[in-house]
Amino acid sequence: MHRFSCSLAMLVLMALLLMAAANSSCRVCPFVAEIIAADPVSTESADIVVYGGTSSGILAAVAAAREKRQVILLEASNHLGGMTSGGLGATDVGDPGAIGGYAREFYNRVQEYYIRRYGKDSPQARDCRTGFRFEPHVASRVFRDLLEECGIKVYRNEPLRDVRKEGNRIVAIRTGKGRIWRAKVYIDASYEGDLLARAGVSYVVGREGRKDFGESLAGVQEFSKAHQWYVKVSPYDPMGRLLPLVQSGPLDPPGSGDCKVQAYNFRLCLTRRVDLRLPWPKPRNYDPARYELLARYLVARPDVKFAELCNPVPVPNGKTDTNNNGPISTDHIGANWHYPDGDEATRQRIWQDHKDYTQGFFYFLAHDSRVPAKLQEEVRSWGLAKDEFVESDNWPPQLYIREARRMRGIYIMTQHDIEENRYKDDSVGLGSYNMDSHHVQRVPTKEGGVINEGDFQVRVQPYSIPYRSLLPRKDQCANLLVPVCLSATHVAYGSIRMEPVYMILGQASGVAAHLALENQCPVQDIPVERLREKLKQQQAILSPDEVPAKAPAKKAASGKN
Repeated sequence: MHRFSCSLAMLVLMALLLMAAANSSCRVCPFVAEIIAADPVSTESADIVVYGGTSSGILAAVAAAREKRQVILLEASNHLGGMTSGGLGATDVGDPGAIGGYAREFYNRVQEYYIRRYGKDSPQARDCRTGFRFEPHVASRVFRDLLEECGIKVYRNEPLRDVRKEGNRIVAIRTGKGRIWRAKVYIDASYEGDLLARAGVSYVVGREGRKDFGESLAGVQEFSKAHQWYVKVSPYDPMGRLLPLVQSGPLDPPGSGDCKVQAYNFRLCLTRRVDLRLPWPKPRNYDPARYELLARYLVARPDVKFAELCNPVPVPNGKTDTNNNGPISTDHIGANWHYPDGDEATRQRIWQDHKDYTQGFFYFLAHDSRVPAKLQEEVRSWGLAKDEFVESDNWPPQLYIREARRMRGIYIMTQHDIEENRYKDDSVGLGSYNMDSHHVQRVPTKEGGVINEGDFQVRVQPYSIPYRSLLPRKDQCANLLVPVCLSATHVAYGSIRMEPVYMILGQASGVAAHLALENQCPVQDIPVERLREKLKQQQAILSPDEVPAKAPAKKAASGKN
């Protein structure tokens, strides 16, 4: 009855305002009228709204809340924590000495969980590798604790629908359930960059060419050694048509830019424990013909092992974070190009296609008669862990969106910032992982074989990430920070795009949003030295010189992100 009365009152108020507008020269802004008409429970206000419940979004919200700001965290799906709690439990560390602040606190809490639960000298405490390897549910628990301790309001299943601006400032956003969210500062921590795009901020999708920024790694790769076809496999059926999982090609000249995106996959939590292992699920619409290319590869490589078809990296309690490995694996190469700019239906179709492909990949290996018996026996000894992702049938709820939109902000990070110009006066955190791109496409060769294209892996030393790279141009948006789809080229983003770095930049964004409110200024005009001082007080690592020399940059814990 109370809700009905309030709604009626709001409707009456709106009618009176509209009548007043009709009898005077004033006009009611349609969006203002819409807000007035909305049910009170459908409109929420806060100092800061964070869109994207990724690891970056959670730490951005935590950082702002610890500055005594009222924060709302919105997530488009039902899942919180992004890839960190979505299967990527073998953290892509780079140099551990480059990880500080609230990101380090997260990993310390993971380690403390295993020590508290199992004992300091337990196998679980050892296997968590000082907190950098963990089971998905443990990451979820740590994130939940952080959010609850800070009293942050969290709303799930709220995909972005609309953005309203006044001049160069966002004044409100609307999400899928019709709710309206108002704040003075917004943070886009989504993997897709939906808020920045709808706010009219410039962005790109795909790969720059070598000439665009003078990057030696940019554009189409001449030949990628990793995860490549070193045996000849024909990509054609008897009628001369391309098999499934092969794109038409041909490759553009080396160094050419394009709109294509590196491959996505699911990071599966697998186990060989008999008490936890589930049978491989058969996907809907399973068709073994989809895996003809895989079958031919197995003919050419009859001795191939399970670990050459995927990469199961151990995490505690006999589980794994299983990633892509080899020329045909869990990466669904070429199937995601329309995801970044796709509407909700397009993205859902691509998500489901990735799930069907991956389930079918393992189901084929476990059941098809063309699979060598030894390999098939090994595949059947593995399965999904039945105590993980129980709300989504033990399947990861998060697709690994390695790259989507990338903002074109006031400073663009390039390969030169990773390799040469590693120091920045406005640094808000460090990166240290390899410049790393997965394959982008799989095409036939002139010789009648098949080739994967797009992969590169180049080691780096720790480097600064400037505050400027988180900022849109002021004329486009003065109250938005972007810690995930930040301003970088494809090459630079290949190193930046790791979960610890997302957390580091999330913390910086949360504190920066607080300072924008404190100084009543655009996010582009905050006192950056004050931001850096506060981050240092929070144990952030801001200069490559702060990284201990005894911890050199090294390959990722997962082997290949």
